[in-house]
Parts: sequence; C-alpha cells; structure tokens
Amino acid sequence: MGPPQPLFRLREAQPHDIAALAALHGRLVGFAKGTLHDGGVPGFQGELNKIYVLRDWHRRGIGRALVECVARRFLSQGITSMLLFGDARNPSNGFYERLGAERLFSPEGEFHGGYGWRDLDCLVPGASGG
Repeated sequence: MGPPQPLFRLREAQPHDIAALAALHGRLVGFAKGTLHDGGVPGFQGELNKIYVLRDWHRRGIGRALVECVARRFLSQGITSMLLFGDARNPSNGFYERLGAERLFSPEGEFHGGYGWRDLDCLVPGASGG
C-alpha cells in the first residue's frame, strides 16, 4: 500500500471564484484559487491567482492536481484559458512550464513572471479537446 493520498475539495464563494483545497489527515497541505481575469492581458479569461503547497508535499502531484481542479472548473463554466502572475526569479516557475504554460512577455520582450494556458483542454486529462 502506497503513502496516503490527499483529499481534494472544491469551494466557490461566488461564480467564477474558485478555491481548491488539498488536505491529508485533516491538515491543509495545499490550495489554489482561480478567478476571472480582469482583461489586462488580452486572450485570457481566467486567472490562477493563488497556489501553494507545503514544502514537505512538493513533487507528489498535489500542485498539478490543484491546477487541474481549477482548470476543470473553469472549463465547466465556459472559461477556456487561464494565466497567472508570479515572480520571474521564482524557482517554482519550472512547475508551470512542465504543466505546459507558456511564458508571457511584455511588449518590450521582457519576462516578468507571467504564464498562460491558452487552451485549458490541454491541461485537463479527459477534457473534450485534450
């Protein structure tokens, strides 16, 4: 028998305001939050504006599952793209790239930590197009 697996829950405070929680033995080990994107970056409808997994739980698929949970919910609401804003120097940026996110560059060609998925079907296993 393998290690215990976290339990995932989805909460919505308002339409398009999504919180995904990962818990193990009653302890919160990670969360992600999605909301509508304000339109500041054209071509993206949703925004993954929070994601956190306790360091002891990194590299166990929890972050991926949380991102997929938010993306799946967005898709169920007709939201087909998502971006996030982070720190360009964050060592976790490789995580987003492994999930297929593209780096978003400023008009001057600079990378400031933004990532995006233009088609969430590609992020979610079993989605209609992926």
